[in-house]
Amino acid sequence: MTTDATGSVTGGAAPLEGRTALVTGGGSGLGAAITRALLSDGARVVITGRNERALKETATRLGPDVTHRVCDVSDPSDVAALAESLADEEISILVNNAGIAGPVAPLTDISADDWDEVFGINVRGVFLMCRAFLPAMTARGAGDVINIASVSGKRPLLRRTPYCASKMAVIGLTATLAGEVGPLGVTVNSLSPGPVSGPRMERNFRLEAERTGSSYQEAEAAFVSRSALGRMVTEDEVGAAVTAMLRMPGLCGADIDLSAGMVAR
Repeated sequence: MTTDATGSVTGGAAPLEGRTALVTGGGSGLGAAITRALLSDGARVVITGRNERALKETATRLGPDVTHRVCDVSDPSDVAALAESLADEEISILVNNAGIAGPVAPLTDISADDWDEVFGINVRGVFLMCRAFLPAMTARGAGDVINIASVSGKRPLLRRTPYCASKMAVIGLTATLAGEVGPLGVTVNSLSPGPVSGPRMERNFRLEAERTGSSYQEAEAAFVSRSALGRMVTEDEVGAAVTAMLRMPGLCGADIDLSAGMVAR
């Protein structure tokens, strides 16, 4: 492999060839898209999640360079067991993608259990996975962590307080952790997608239409109108952004927006 003056790959091996990535929430949606992008750049990928059937189907569909492990990232014993099962693997890329949307309701109508469930997956899961897999990276003096946050952590999104607060927490965790492990050779960054077209946003538009008495199409149009490009981003665009960030060796402690201009507006 050779690089030009900007550090871009110009030939030879794929940019991530020889590296193994671990992607949480990898059985569907963004996790599967991120996995596809990593594979296309030559990485081997281990995907994790709570739904074994979805993990198996995704691993089978994407080919022999994908393996899967069942893991609830909010459960310390599950994460410890995952780390033990991968002790012989050199995990040099960790993508903390697992997350849940949580309730769509005013804060006063949200239960403590619903709040805790969102933070358990979206924040505690990132903490537990980093705590489990960073020691090997820092011992080698190399590695990359990308935490999937959201533009909703940086701007109001009414009736979504648990989700927004959890994603702001991920951004704060990322910035601080980068300062801790950057000097040891490990980069930590977050990627903040805007609304991503797919089942999760379809659910949100249905709920918003029910709440306001509007049509699904009106709820979607009102939301998308806040984007500079007048559209949502796609799952494949998120996957491409992850691999692009991994090609930027000077990137550390950064939060990258991928929102079709949602934040800018």
